[in-house]
Amino acid sequence: MILQGYLLEQYAREMPLALSARLTFEQVYGPVDGDSASSAELYVLLSDLAGAPIHQGIAVTGSVNQRGEVQAIGAVTTKIEGFFAVCKAQGLDGTQGVVIPSTNVRHLMLNSEVVDAVSAGRFHVWAVRSIDEGIEILTGLPSERVHALVRQRLRKLADTLMQFRARGRRRIRRDNHRPDARAPQAAT
Repeated sequence: MILQGYLLEQYAREMPLALSARLTFEQVYGPVDGDSASSAELYVLLSDLAGAPIHQGIAVTGSVNQRGEVQAIGAVTTKIEGFFAVCKAQGLDGTQGVVIPSTNVRHLMLNSEVVDAVSAGRFHVWAVRSIDEGIEILTGLPSERVHALVRQRLRKLADTLMQFRARGRRRIRRDNHRPDARAPQAAT
């Protein structure tokens, strides 16, 4: 409902929202608690609708509200250090990092290896207040451009839906005025 509220607020003021999306996480490694993936879910939807790929070396955590504000989540230090370990095993290249809620910065207690890598520019921790700030980091595009591309795609989807409905109404009217081919013929 949060993602739907965001999409309706952002994009459905001038056109119907002709979109239904389902996201599934196929792998679960432990108990999942809360909505710390909701901002990632929204970034994925925006990326796909805009046709703007997300940089794959960047992890995301954070909850989001209907206004697009990224909210604090639990275990932020563990999440950053876990992703850092994966990136280190693959080879740090200076482009990897984690997008976190800015409200979590005061809770960070990162180990010295992560702090040193961030200081050296080999790993990044980006703190964001909004979906707009995060989408710029993830796609490398200004948020206004991403939103314009999303609106363009949603407009095409809405137009397609309207054309489909119009064809359906014409077909129903045509079928209602057509004589039934199976009706019994009068004997002559």
